[in-house]
Order: sequence, then C-alpha cells, then structure tokens
Amino acid sequence: MATNFKSIPVIDIAPLLAKWDDPGMAQDLAVGEVVKQLDQACRETGFFYVKGHGVPESLMEEVRSMTHQFFNLPYEEKLKIKMTPAGGYRGYEKLKENITKGVPDLLEAVDFYKEIKKGTYGTYGEIMAGCNQWPQDPPNFKTRMEVKIMRGIALALGASPDEFEGERGGDAFWMVRLNGYPGISLVDGQDVQENEIGCGIHTDYGLLSLINQDNDITALEVKNLSGEWIPATPSPGTFVCNIGDMLKIWSNGLYEATLHRVINNSLKYRVSVGYFYEGNLDAVVEPLGVCVKKCGGSRMNARAVYGEHLINKVKTNYVM
Repeated sequence: MATNFKSIPVIDIAPLLAKWDDPGMAQDLAVGEVVKQLDQACRETGFFYVKGHGVPESLMEEVRSMTHQFFNLPYEEKLKIKMTPAGGYRGYEKLKENITKGVPDLLEAVDFYKEIKKGTYGTYGEIMAGCNQWPQDPPNFKTRMEVKIMRGIALALGASPDEFEGERGGDAFWMVRLNGYPGISLVDGQDVQENEIGCGIHTDYGLLSLINQDNDITALEVKNLSGEWIPATPSPGTFVCNIGDMLKIWSNGLYEATLHRVINNSLKYRVSVGYFYEGNLDAVVEPLGVCVKKCGGSRMNARAVYGEHLINKVKTNYVM
C-alpha cells in the first residue's frame, strides 16, 4: 500500500540492464541493490524514476519534439488518423474525447497498440484487432522506445526473473500513447482555467508504465496515503515509471497501483509519451504463489483476464 511519501525515488537500473539475460543475475550484488530499491519503491510509492536505462537523452528529446510537431498540425491533418472502434481503438483523439470516470479530459492523444489480427485471441482479438495509424508528418514515428525492468521486479517479489514472461507476458500486449495537454489559454474559444484536469484521477491498466515527459513543466501528480498530491517533477534523462492494476493483483497487493492525475497549470503546451508494458492479452491474472506465501497465506480476492480488463476500460474511455 502507498505510504505518506513526500517525493518519488530515483533508481539507477544500469546494473539490472547489464545482467538482465544472465542466468546468474539474481546472485549479482549490484543487481541485488537495484532489486531492493525497486521493491521499496513498488511497496511505498508505486512510482519511481529510472536512470541508467540506456536510452540517449537526445532520443528522448526527439520523441517529445516529434510529438509536439504532430499536435501542432492543423486539426484536419490530425483527423487523417482519427481513432474509431472499428479500427481497434487506434489513432487520434481530439480534446475532451478521452474521459476518466465519466469526465472529459483536457487532452488530445494518439494511441498505438501491438498489432494483432482478428481471431488471434478470440473475443479480445475481435475488439482490439487492427493496424496502427502512424502519422505521415512528422516522418519516422514508428520505431522508438522500450525499456524492460520487469525481471528486476520479479526478483523483488522473490520470484524467478522470467516470472512475467511465457504465459503471463511473453507475448505482451503493449501500448504507446502520445499525450498533448494545452496550457492555460484559449482552447476552441473557451478559457482553460487554472487547475483544470488534463487527465483525471486513475490507475494504469497493466504491468508497468514508462513516461517520457517534457522537462520544463510539472503537471503529473501522485496521491499519497494522506491524500496529498505529490508532484512528479521532471528530471531530465529519466523515465517516470509506475505499476498498474495487473501487477497489483499478481503481487497479491504487496505492490500498489497508485492514483495519479495530470494538471497543466503552465502557459505552455505540454506533451508526454507513455509506453505501457502489459501482460499477454489472454493472460489469467491472479496472485502469485510466492506472493501469497509472503502474506502469510492470505490471498487477495481478485482475479482477471487481462484482455477483459483492457476492453472494459477501453469501451468506456471515449466520447465518440
């Protein structure tokens, strides 16, 4: 469960990435220190920054720059990749089309998912099947970021490094989202007031989220146990990471999917790019035995199929 944290920890994951495919990684002292920090962060905040991830800061900046370029395009140009249910919920959403708990969010976005064909996963495949709509402008949008730290989290739970692979996450249904948040100014002829919600209070759906956010605007906020909103102040060269609903279940509640929101009180337009590392679309999600044992045999009363959980969220996420 999240604590009364006042800040979000920074973890250097370089030792973990250097040994992630080493059969003896669990015995490595440097890896062990990273695992310890991951465990503490997942228990106490559900959020952490990562550095030492191997993604050049110049590439992170390029991704954000391309995202700004896309959202700066004329509305008619953005509509060329308009999202529809028939297309597997992939593409562009205009301002206030995305909703959180029934309330429109002051953001525009572009969603990409792992591409699958109809029939691949039964009902789940029927709804989420489709091809991503990559923008023609700016070009070269397609091959960007991925950082994997789930092996370290598996070790932190006392499981084998590959616990979240195979039938759980070996065919992970990833998602990438480009988010654009207007600043305090005029949007479509309407005043955007201070403290207007860019993205409402929520937890993320899957295993692990990695966020590349603008360096000069603080807008992401995380809720601690006392109900205080702690800012996820940008730290150049880092990704903001947080765990999602499915990892909370798999960890038997040892790890928390922490509530968060976005409020852009800057005069400037803000972007973020999220990579969401999910489970297999057909993965059965229930507490791991090793986590139940850690809780003295007490078992969290929760079970889900990831695809069902995702589709229930997606179907209620948009005003269309």
